[in-house]
Amino acid sequence: MVYTRMETKRLVIREFVEEDWMSVHRYASNERVTEHTLWGPNKEEDTKAFIELCLEQQKVEERTEYSLAVEEKDTGILIGGCNIIFMGSNAEIGYCFHPDYWGQGYASEAATAMLKYGFDHPIVHRIYATCRPGNIGSSKVMTRNGMTQEGLLREHVFYKGKYHSSFLFSILKQEYQSLINR
Repeated sequence: MVYTRMETKRLVIREFVEEDWMSVHRYASNERVTEHTLWGPNKEEDTKAFIELCLEQQKVEERTEYSLAVEEKDTGILIGGCNIIFMGSNAEIGYCFHPDYWGQGYASEAATAMLKYGFDHPIVHRIYATCRPGNIGSSKVMTRNGMTQEGLLREHVFYKGKYHSSFLFSILKQEYQSLINR
C-alpha cells in the first residue's frame, strides 16, 4: 500500500485512519454541510461506513479513488476531506469542510493540491468537478483554481427525493500548466 500524503502552506492532506470517524462525523452530520451533497446528513453508521470504504480503497493495488483527510497543519485538527477519482485521461475532484472553516481559503488550497496531484499523473488531460447551482462557495473555489464552467447538467441526479442539477467545471492540463508557470 502506498500512503498518500501532501502538504500545502496550511494543510496536511493524508489518508483517512479509523480514528478519524468522529472528526468526519462532526461535519458529515451537519445539515448546512450536506445541503448540496449527494449524501447526508450522516448518521454515525454512515460515517463509519465511509471510513471503512476509505480504508478499503487504500488497499487497492491499481487504485483509482483517493478520499483523503484534510487537517490544519498548525493544529492537527481534521477540518474536512477531499478526493480525486481517476478515469483514464480524466479525473474528478471534490472537497467538503466543516463550516467553521468555510470562507478561509482551505477548500481552494485543498483543491489546488488535488489538481497538482491529478496532473502529476502523465495520462491525465482534464480534471473536472461539479456542484449544485446553489453552492456559490464551491463555484468560487473552482473558478479561483482556474477551472472553467462548461455548463449545467440539468436534473441529472436523483437524491433526497427529487432531481438535482449541477454546474460542471473543468481545467485542461495545458491550462493548469500555464497558470502555475505565471
